[in-house]
Amino acid sequence: MSSLFPALTAGPAGRVALSFGDRTLTYGELGAAAGGLAARIGGAGRAAVWATPALETAVAVVAALEAGVAAVPLNPKSGEKELGHILSDCAPTVVLAAAGDELPEALGDLERVDVDVRGAAPLPSAHASAEDPALIVYTSGTTGPPKGAVIPRRAVTHTLDALADAWQWTGEDVLVHGLPLFHVHGLVLGILGPLRRGGSVRHLGRFGTEGVARELNEGATMMFGVPTMYHRVAQALPEDPGLAQALGKARLLVSGSAALPVHDHERITAATGQRVVERYGMTETLMNTSVRADGEARAGTVGVPLPGVELRLVEEDGTPITSYDGETVGEIQVRGPNLFTEYLNRPDATAAAFTADGWFRTGDMAVREADGYVRIVGRKATDLIKSGGYKIGAGEIENALLEHPGVREAAVTGEPDPDLGERIVAWIVPSDPQSPPSIEELADHVAARLAPHKRPRRVHHLEALPRNDMGKIMKRALTS
Repeated sequence: MSSLFPALTAGPAGRVALSFGDRTLTYGELGAAAGGLAARIGGAGRAAVWATPALETAVAVVAALEAGVAAVPLNPKSGEKELGHILSDCAPTVVLAAAGDELPEALGDLERVDVDVRGAAPLPSAHASAEDPALIVYTSGTTGPPKGAVIPRRAVTHTLDALADAWQWTGEDVLVHGLPLFHVHGLVLGILGPLRRGGSVRHLGRFGTEGVARELNEGATMMFGVPTMYHRVAQALPEDPGLAQALGKARLLVSGSAALPVHDHERITAATGQRVVERYGMTETLMNTSVRADGEARAGTVGVPLPGVELRLVEEDGTPITSYDGETVGEIQVRGPNLFTEYLNRPDATAAAFTADGWFRTGDMAVREADGYVRIVGRKATDLIKSGGYKIGAGEIENALLEHPGVREAAVTGEPDPDLGERIVAWIVPSDPQSPPSIEELADHVAARLAPHKRPRRVHHLEALPRNDMGKIMKRALTS
């Protein structure tokens, strides 16, 4: 199989590929650094990568892919128990890290290879096949220890090329983001995506609206972020006309990893004239759908299936929903070349994740419009509420709550109710903690916007919602 990154050898050697603050590498320099590291790790079965938001992480992953070695990105914030599980599960032979990084004891028995970003050696000839593992990415493990999703090279190339089609993404684009590099969003889309196109990525190290404005003013054309980041943008816009002007210069603003509240969509559009594009994917599937650059950016939707991806909604018994009306809720199942191969060492979990005819059960609930647009309403395990005979998605109630001026953040869950089956519970961070909105006020607000059966029956006021490192709300931590 040919290189995942043709520009390393065929593109302009002097074009900047990677920028992390004032540290940069051109394509020529990246190719030389990756070649030098690939020569040192060739033959390693798997290479753990200490995935800090730094130049060394990008070089390490590119080198592993060029050497045909599966890269295992490690979250530097992981605890010893989680790291121990991951290392025993995937058994890497080396760990790649920046020379100055202090690694935890759990990594002490592994051979350490320091990443030299100024190394110089030719890239090896690629002998890997399309089905060979590119990455092993560990899922969050909400119901047990993390599972290692084995992502083949075929899935990486398909997703990045499909996104290039949807977003009209070219080598002329310059991407800015501040996402962590141990997840699909920041690493595969945010680093490998620009490199596959022959474009450039400017990583902020740590997200901040000042950094975003600076890079967009200095030629960046695209921005990737998660809803927490765009919420901070929306909050800053009224007091920062310079930020609004900078965002208005972007060719594409993309949000992912969780649903972007409609309220933030509208605030950003009103201030900048830009519509944020949403896409939908998972560790196991990479990307499934997106709003297209040449399509309609409908707030609250994740667009249409990407080229080559099949998507369907099914009832609880697995029966496919055949008529899409924008109201009927079903579980998303997908099939296509974007899918992972297996959960490492977990044939039982792998078998359970797929139907007999090869559809992957995502566990995400959605509705679909007649023209193919998909709107996620939540996770099957935590966001599908069965109340009074209705199937209700928590996401639309959260969006409605966020439109109330007294609500800064919101989450919705269900809890057992002897009459309704489940009652809807709102967890909110009030705009004014001294004067939080009452349950009656919130219930009337939601009922007027959606329907009476979707109104919350209880409310909890919090100082902050529990979130993971990607900004997703951890609903299992919300207990009465």
